[in-house]
Amino acid sequence: MTTIDRIELNPKICNGKPVIKGTRIPVSVILEHIAEGESWDTLLAGFPELKKGDIQAALIYAMAFIDNTEVKAVGA
Repeated sequence: MTTIDRIELNPKICNGKPVIKGTRIPVSVILEHIAEGESWDTLLAGFPELKKGDIQAALIYAMAFIDNTEVKAVGA
């Protein structure tokens, strides 16, 4: 799964906020936990449905959003 494939925007899920596909975990929740100093391992333990690639995708999505750039597929 590529980075772009991990993020979903659907008006019927979490009011259209970007979430990790297949979950109802908003990108903003992941960013909040990281901003509070939580380690990736702790975040993964707290949200067992997440994978490391999902956290990376959330960070890349946020970076692209801030830079106002297009999110491109990374990896295969």
